Amino acid sequence: MSTTFRLRISTPDGLIFDDEVTSFKARMIDGDVGILANHTNYVSAVGAGEAVIHQADGQTRKAACIGGMLSVISNEAHLIATTFEWADDIDLERAMRAKERAEQRLAEAKDDAREVTLATAKLRRALVRIGVKS
Repeated sequence: MSTTFRLRISTPDGLIFDDEVTSFKARMIDGDVGILANHTNYVSAVGAGEAVIHQADGQTRKAACIGGMLSVISNEAHLIATTFEWADDIDLERAMRAKERAEQRLAEAKDDAREVTLATAKLRRALVRIGVKS
């Protein structure tokens, strides 16, 4: 029985990861999910949170992963993410500024449901990036 599986990660910008891994963890809309080799077939919508990849060579990589779909079929996982940003590529100062702007926008939104929704999404995105980088 195999101890690794193929993981492919794509965003609207194209394929950003394609390799053998021993495990993958990410936030789905209903909580965190961990995938190991020989996982049962599975499909879910991706939430907003940290993704952790344990590569077959022993390297561990983390990323901010927000939105999209994950499918596991026949020992291959495919993540199509709206946003997938490696921890090494996250600019912490920029994420902190985005958090502050989102908090300000949220405070000013008052009873405007659309503005509250947009500000909340921007705040969540900034907090995920900060959490992954920290």
